[in-house]
Amino acid sequence: MFYHFFYPLSADYSIFNVFRYITFRSAYAGVTALVLSLVLGTYMIRLLQKYQIGEKIRAHGPKQHSVKSGTPTMGGMLILFTFLLSTLLWANLANNYIWVIIFAAVGFGGIGFYDDLTKLKSGDGLTVRTKLILQTIIALAIGVYLIYFDPIRADYATKLTVPFFKQLQPDLGVGYLFFIVFIIVGTSNAVNLTDGLDGLAIGPIIIATLTYTGIVYLCGHFKFAEYLDIQFIRDSGEIAVLSSSIIGASLGFLWYNSYPAQVFMGDVGSLSLGGILGTIAVISKHELLLILVGGIFVIEALSVIIQVGYFKYSGGKRVFKMAPLHHHFEQSGWSEPKVIVRFWIIAVVLAMISLSTLKMR
Repeated sequence: MFYHFFYPLSADYSIFNVFRYITFRSAYAGVTALVLSLVLGTYMIRLLQKYQIGEKIRAHGPKQHSVKSGTPTMGGMLILFTFLLSTLLWANLANNYIWVIIFAAVGFGGIGFYDDLTKLKSGDGLTVRTKLILQTIIALAIGVYLIYFDPIRADYATKLTVPFFKQLQPDLGVGYLFFIVFIIVGTSNAVNLTDGLDGLAIGPIIIATLTYTGIVYLCGHFKFAEYLDIQFIRDSGEIAVLSSSIIGASLGFLWYNSYPAQVFMGDVGSLSLGGILGTIAVISKHELLLILVGGIFVIEALSVIIQVGYFKYSGGKRVFKMAPLHHHFEQSGWSEPKVIVRFWIIAVVLAMISLSTLKMR
């Protein structure tokens, strides 16, 4: 909105020329979302408490988590609202990629919202099957648009970029559509599985989103993309404004979600943030890099898959004391803050390694 209102004025008033710069708008989009989150956070928590929208701790979870029962949940609505408002204020709304990511945010957020409401009413959320079907429909819509209806990507729409290798770009054809679905749906659910401790999921989300903010900016800048020998994606740089809004909104949420948490994000937050991250990775053609950037989410998801698979195969035996992996460390005697901070440290290291691949090709 600001871009469309103020930038045309730069023809007469040079001071408004700053609105053409993605870096300027990204910085203030992040600040705007952060301030909105901090200001509105207290009011949202009070509202959630008023309507008794509290977390129901599952009986088979860690016993020490029973004290968290009743903590306001569905705080992810705060992230969604503030990031969307900030994006609408600062982004170039003529950019199609902005709307693709907003579609992912609203779509996955809607699934999470309904799932949270269902849990509050009946104790059980959506079935895994229903949730996956709905997520797949949204991811398919995103994939179909990017492959078949986005003229910008016509020459490389179905090509896969492989980290560390310059020339290795296999063309997956129609298989790339299913790969997109796997990345977006998988990331959404992996973030959801990670959201089990105070601030555990939002920390790596901030780190991963910050990493991809740099990546989309480089991909959308012809000279930088040429220098790094990465795929130049016209108009993708504008995504940095949106991703900065996510970072700001997430930092504001972390203010209230840090240990001991005053509010949980719920599925409305975790599913939407995961869907957004996966969509940004797909648009930037750095999908495989998400395995590194979002390594914490991958490890958490794999721990659940391994635990469930081995439990069924062995007739009741377990690999971990409890899954997802963060609960295993809790059961091993680590305090909750220690688990959280150490996972954040790992996320930072993985992000640094991920960025190094842009030059190590």
